[in-house]
Amino acid sequence: MAYPRLSISECTTYTASFEQDLAAYKEAGAEGIGIWEFKLPKGQDNRLREALSKSGLSPTLCVPEVPSIVPDPFFREPVDPRARRTELSAAIRRLAAFKPLAVMVLPGAPGDNPADTRRIVVEGLKAAADTAGEAGVTLGLEPLRKSAGSLVTTLPETIELIEDVGASNIQIILDTWHFWDLPDALASIRANVARVVGVQVNDWREPVRSWCDRVLPGDGKIDLPAIFSTLESAGYKGWYDVEVFSDNGLFGNRYPDSLWDLEAAELARRAVAQFRKVWDRRQAPDAKR
Repeated sequence: MAYPRLSISECTTYTASFEQDLAAYKEAGAEGIGIWEFKLPKGQDNRLREALSKSGLSPTLCVPEVPSIVPDPFFREPVDPRARRTELSAAIRRLAAFKPLAVMVLPGAPGDNPADTRRIVVEGLKAAADTAGEAGVTLGLEPLRKSAGSLVTTLPETIELIEDVGASNIQIILDTWHFWDLPDALASIRANVARVVGVQVNDWREPVRSWCDRVLPGDGKIDLPAIFSTLESAGYKGWYDVEVFSDNGLFGNRYPDSLWDLEAAELARRAVAQFRKVWDRRQAPDAKR
């Protein structure tokens, strides 16, 4: 069975180090790693890039320490958009040296004045796109569900924002947890798949206890086979990135069944195995004829 290219986002093994993640993901059979900047010790980038190269893993969807243009419920500090812009630009340059598929960016929360926020976000994304262009890297803008506090929540809204920015080096990151229950989710994928740079995969626990309560593919209620089938039939041939938040107290909720309490190697092994199991359940394009 041929499977699509699969990476694991480092937030999935939140408490492990960068080097531990490299070893765990490689051993599990993943082909890539979604680097989170907070796992990269300052002043050691040459050593870290060498370790990445030796691992054979491809850097995929990489996340700055401050990815959003304005604050949102997860990335609250700094409050000043100018300070955030400075930090984001530095992160883009730093992560570009790892040669990722894309550097993730977020608009942030709409706030009390969405129109004013949108203006600030457009300006911030223009600056980020300029920095990314100079560094030779693509940006991946991710829409989040409304409960996560995001200026854009759907594919059409995200595309409209990108068009307002007017930059050709901004594409879209899809996250199954954020868009699966939108009424036009599959139709939006079919219509806009060419704009998608990467797909983050996880599943929806029912009942969900917080934003930091996601489960591995196949353990929740999302119809992932339908999403995979739609992406494949629409022509998507890019990376899938398993990204699971599962609070063990770091964000205020110590769930007794937190996946973050597992060893990185075990969690990575489960992530790869369960992704492939769900992938096998999709309806392949040839089977529809």
